Amino acid sequence: MTTTNTAAQAAATHKPIFKGADVSARLQDTAAASAAWLTTHWLQILIATAIATVVVLALHALRRLARRLCDHNPASTDWRVVIGRALVRTNNFFMVMLAAKLVGDTFAAAAPPPEVAKTIGFLWIVAATFQVAIWAREIILGAIEHRTSADTYHGEALTSAMGLIRLLVTFALFAIALVVVLDNLGVNVTGLVAGLGVGGIAIGLAAQGIFADLFAALAIIFDRPFRRGDTIAYDQTTGTVEEIGLKSTRIRSATGEERIISNKNLLDKEIQNITRRDYRRVKFTLGVVQWTPVEQLQMLPQIMKEVVDADGRTFVRCGFMAFGQSSYDFDLEFDSPTAAFADFFDARHTVGVAIIKRLNDEGIALAYPTQTEFSAPEGAIAASAWPAAVKAGGAA
Repeated sequence: MTTTNTAAQAAATHKPIFKGADVSARLQDTAAASAAWLTTHWLQILIATAIATVVVLALHALRRLARRLCDHNPASTDWRVVIGRALVRTNNFFMVMLAAKLVGDTFAAAAPPPEVAKTIGFLWIVAATFQVAIWAREIILGAIEHRTSADTYHGEALTSAMGLIRLLVTFALFAIALVVVLDNLGVNVTGLVAGLGVGGIAIGLAAQGIFADLFAALAIIFDRPFRRGDTIAYDQTTGTVEEIGLKSTRIRSATGEERIISNKNLLDKEIQNITRRDYRRVKFTLGVVQWTPVEQLQMLPQIMKEVVDADGRTFVRCGFMAFGQSSYDFDLEFDSPTAAFADFFDARHTVGVAIIKRLNDEGIALAYPTQTEFSAPEGAIAASAWPAAVKAGGAA
């Protein structure tokens, strides 16, 4: 007897949740309720179906308009084209479920039975969640393409990396969509979220160097500290940016060699974008001889201003700076009006030569290292023998 009771308890513990008869009975009840609903509300159902058909046709027309916009200029990355590409990705299942949801919520006379309403609600959640994920993916990728292919950015950044970026964005968005759908089904998604989190951490730790450079490349795209063709300076290196890649940036130095630095290391440094300066400043230090008359020293700033203005450059300042060992030092600063190095070089040359000519005309001499020797008259005591002579005189 004890054995029989134990077996019965075990069988009761492991019995299936739904038996075949229960499933069949539920299907029969749902079919009967649906038939009764169709028989009772056939006119309302026809009206609701007509409204839903109009909604679906309107959505199809909107999708055709978006496709026509994309076909008109398929290579464009304008925001209208980006939105159009997202709308083209609207699937028919989402359109049908959107129409059913709108009609079911607004046309109460055709309210379906609870079983049918629950089914429509579940299918609507699935369709809407994954459709939003598709739209978000297209807009995010379109935003990246819009940023990288802008005319001011020369369209070079990370073109070869778009496949990997698309994969990462798709995986992230559809994983979130799957979690949302399962959560609406009543499934406990805590374990799934924890597993995805642990897996993401493991992948991140394993490829942290690659991801760090990838995100640094994305930062270069959106923050735009420099672009291809810009001349930049970091640490002791100055060169022209030739390519911004997935992991590294290639820079051609002024001496001809190609320098390669990872994107993360580059952004960790202080970068000077020389190309974006509005002008280049030239600075001269003029050392005039110390016997120059004070009147000429007072006129020197005005003379330098006249020289700079005559050459078409922008005079900044000129004035006395320091007492040199053999000169009076004046500082002169003026600006070349463009950021081009060639203009800067030419300005330095022409203004420098003009300064030399004007100083010669004014009779102002530039100093050079000199050494003055003082000789004692014949018969005078040499300076080196003076202490001995004083000592001898004292002894006498």
